[in-house]
Amino acid sequence: MTPQQEDRAVSVSYAAFACRCPRCGRGRLYTGLLTVRSACSECGLDFSAEDAGDGPAIFVILLLGFVVVALAAVVEIEFSPPLWVHLLLWTPLILGGAIALLRPLKAGLIALQYRHHLLGNPPGA
Repeated sequence: MTPQQEDRAVSVSYAAFACRCPRCGRGRLYTGLLTVRSACSECGLDFSAEDAGDGPAIFVILLLGFVVVALAAVVEIEFSPPLWVHLLLWTPLILGGAIALLRPLKAGLIALQYRHHLLGNPPGA
């Protein structure tokens, strides 16, 4: 990849929300729900050095936990429903929200790794 192509890398937010390759923006990042491909099918960027670790899960716990606890507190204060109503309300929101947030957050961390030359070929290599 030439330096001019390196400068035109896709934005981190696009790569995160679209779950695409952080270099070309065309290749899909995942083969399954959260399984990262070994390499980009379009530009060949090697994803084997990818290491998002527990970062995406921590962000999901913090973001989703804050929203669900705040909403559950409002519902409890305003309506005082039985416990089973809370179970019916918040379980699908927690499960759906966690799945919906994990993919783009993991893709965003992978895009940040690429942007800061921690993924793929380092400059000058």
